[in-house]
Amino acid sequence: MLNNICKTLREYHMVSPGDTVVCCVSGGADSMALLFAMCLLKKKLGVQVCAAHFNHGLRGEESDGDAAFVRDFCRDYGIPLYEQKQQVKPGKKGLEAACRDARYAFFETLPGKIATAHTADDNAETLLLHLIRGTGLKGLGGITPVNGRIIRPMLMTTRARVLAFLQEYHIPFVEDSSNQTDDFLRNRIRHHVMPLLKQENPRLPENLSAAAQRLRRDEAALDKISREAETREVERLRSLEPALRSRVLGRLLEGWGVKEPEAEHIAALEALVFSPKPSARASFPNGVRVERCYGALQKAQDSPPLEPSLVHCPGETDTDEIKITCCPAQKGFKEMYRFTVQPQGQLWLRSRQPGDEITLSGGTKTLKKLWIDRKIPASRRNRIPVLADDAGVVAVWGIGPNRKRLTDTGVEIRWEAKHIKTEGDSYGE
Repeated sequence: MLNNICKTLREYHMVSPGDTVVCCVSGGADSMALLFAMCLLKKKLGVQVCAAHFNHGLRGEESDGDAAFVRDFCRDYGIPLYEQKQQVKPGKKGLEAACRDARYAFFETLPGKIATAHTADDNAETLLLHLIRGTGLKGLGGITPVNGRIIRPMLMTTRARVLAFLQEYHIPFVEDSSNQTDDFLRNRIRHHVMPLLKQENPRLPENLSAAAQRLRRDEAALDKISREAETREVERLRSLEPALRSRVLGRLLEGWGVKEPEAEHIAALEALVFSPKPSARASFPNGVRVERCYGALQKAQDSPPLEPSLVHCPGETDTDEIKITCCPAQKGFKEMYRFTVQPQGQLWLRSRQPGDEITLSGGTKTLKKLWIDRKIPASRRNRIPVLADDAGVVAVWGIGPNRKRLTDTGVEIRWEAKHIKTEGDSYGE
């Protein structure tokens, strides 16, 4: 077993001389083997070895007894020990996940490298667990050998070798009674599924763990290639191989606020990429919405409609977006931001309303159709100012006046932007 641990430590560059290695110890067989093995190897590796025990407080006196067992063992062998006790309660993802989160939060407060006692059997169980729940290549990679400061030196060591090692060195350990129940899926896999599979091949844990190692390498290679192919452009996304596209889309979702995107989320975004609708949208967890802005994907951030503002005519009207000047006309103007009209009733500055239409040189269109033709993102349309009266649209910002409404007499209207662009952001012809 010691040779296996040394091989894993070297292969994944887990420790360097001078490191402090804190072994996470529950008192069970695996963690006691890890702690004692690292103590035997510390001179060879040139590292300092400590222990850490987290008491979840779930089994009352039994939990306290495990803590006392670890404390006594560390005292007898002169091993520095970090301890924490916390009553863990089930969270949204269940009790197992809550315990894991609490443990690792404690481990993060500790110095040096944090060594956990995951074995090849644990890795095989994890792979099967992911298969049962549904997973991709990343999940099939099983347990990560190194994750930041977390190292797993026994990941290629079987539980059978662990027990033989403990017997050889007469190292005691405690049994967690919760491990004997079938309350958790992992326990059911360990007690019922793994023994059946081992009857077919006793080397199943080593084989599955080795397969997970190869799959992790494949995943890392695909991840690297997909990062070089990152894009939001629809045509580019369509041209990517599915394995690369799914990874690119997953990272886009993460960047837009979807934590840990699942296969169904990536599939929904992929459907958006291949949708025939140039302004298609999709909703995701955490209130995230994504839209096709014609040739590219973007996070949708709908702006609220403009607050309708009465336009003083004659006079000046000053809104957050637009300043409008209205005065008696001296001549007929037909410019985008200066024109002459004969208002019918009150003039209002507002957002587009259903049925709004405008006549330009190419004919009459609804504003909805016009903005689709000119590829104006749906999320921006609510903030485009529309000047209208009782007879309908008089003019639209960035498009110009309604040609049906232009006259040579009446009132001259001039408008200028305050917080929207005039140059380079028009929607005119």
